[in-house]
Amino acid sequence: MPAPVAPRALSTPRVVCDVRATLGEGLCWSPREQAIWWVDILEHRLYRDGHAGGAHRAWAFDETISAVVERRSGSGLAIALRRGLALFDPESGAIDRRDEPEREREGNRFNDGKCDAQGRFWGGTMDFACKAPTGALYRFDDQGRAMRAVDLGWIVTNGPTWSLDQRTMFVNDTVKRRVLAVAFDGATGELGASREWLVFPRGDGHPDGMTTDAAGRLWIAHWGGSCVTCHDPDSAAELLRIALRRRTSPTSPSAGPT
Repeated sequence: MPAPVAPRALSTPRVVCDVRATLGEGLCWSPREQAIWWVDILEHRLYRDGHAGGAHRAWAFDETISAVVERRSGSGLAIALRRGLALFDPESGAIDRRDEPEREREGNRFNDGKCDAQGRFWGGTMDFACKAPTGALYRFDDQGRAMRAVDLGWIVTNGPTWSLDQRTMFVNDTVKRRVLAVAFDGATGELGASREWLVFPRGDGHPDGMTTDAAGRLWIAHWGGSCVTCHDPDSAAELLRIALRRRTSPTSPSAGPT
């Protein structure tokens, strides 16, 4: 398979919705609605913004909400709340809580999360105070039941994303500034051996959220690094760097409309 071609930046970054979020995260592009969903974790809010100037909407929760994905069948969303996964209907406001696998880890909360190509939701946890190495990675089935895929022992877990052939999962150990590549079985969701795929140099921020584009390239947000970078999925070579305003902390890129 040929190496991905380096992308081109077609325009400078611009503000789409200036809500002054405390901790904006969890960006999810909806092809069905031509809109983006995203969250403010610390302000307990979910947002929806239409493409090219569509309506802005917001929903408030009584706990952290850290990730959002659109459901493949039926209406509504799946969201990561502090303790686990829930289904949410934006029209009625109804919340259907599913598994909450970390009741014994009172200092933890869920952080980043995404669905793999088979529709399984993967969510990572972290220490709310960003001090204890208590993070783990969970896989939720189509009924919302959780299985602890790996007890990472990380302070902050981010990602994941996958290679196009579904043979590799990438996940971020944010505090140690490294991205791991983990052998992945797309059919079963089982994980295999892991290796260090990329380490951010000091001064380049910390790897936060990431996504895979249609060409198989990985896009990584640099928390505290004021940029988003694009990488070759095999060599991890940097293909493009999009600089943002100084002292900014991007958290979550997402593949959207072209």
